[in-house]
Amino acid sequence: MTNNLNPLELVLQASVIVQIVMLLLLLASIVSWAIMLRKRAELRRARQEADRFEELFWSGGDLTAMFRAIDQSRRVTKGMEAIFEQGFREFTRMRQHAVSPGEVIEGSRRAMRVALLRESDRLEHSLSMLATIGSTSPYVGLFGTVWGIMNAFHGLGNVQQATLAMVAPGIAEALIATAMGLFAAIPAVIAYNRYADQVSRMELRYDAFAEELSSILQRHATTPRSGHGQAAVEARA
Repeated sequence: MTNNLNPLELVLQASVIVQIVMLLLLLASIVSWAIMLRKRAELRRARQEADRFEELFWSGGDLTAMFRAIDQSRRVTKGMEAIFEQGFREFTRMRQHAVSPGEVIEGSRRAMRVALLRESDRLEHSLSMLATIGSTSPYVGLFGTVWGIMNAFHGLGNVQQATLAMVAPGIAEALIATAMGLFAAIPAVIAYNRYADQVSRMELRYDAFAEELSSILQRHATTPRSGHGQAAVEARA
């Protein structure tokens, strides 16, 4: 091995174990960046959809007409729209069965809670992978470093006079594994902390909307079915 410590040459001339470690870290970095880009777009879209739906919901429109428009569109709803659809669907269905107002509201809350949990699971998807990459990559890189340094010192046993120039390339290739581990871990940890906070904020926003909708439905659970849409408009004015 020459005295030129070119990083690419060091990687190519590293031992098989160290090369495998570097390849795993490179794949982990690619996966984490793919997750970060997808999650960034997903959370931005979730915020935009929540803003649009809240603006429509609090604009004073008829809740029944809003529900029918969503139901007739035959599309998969997400976020607040899904919470509203499931809660109002259960509210309407149970009122038609002439059950008590308390049972109507309880059923509607259960439906909204299920929808909220489903949305939370969708938003949290892949965050655990970021956490795993962020927490394990430094240790994987450290394993490659230890293995590379061990091989470097093992090679000194076959020479009569050891010099720094002989061991430097082996140590350098080993330290590259540590650097790659940090390169994979640091962005993943930063992204996980940021996106986990954004997901928590969205979950609180969904939960607050579900409580507000429950309060609206509770105030009008005893009104006649033909008039509950207009009553809801007056309550939200």
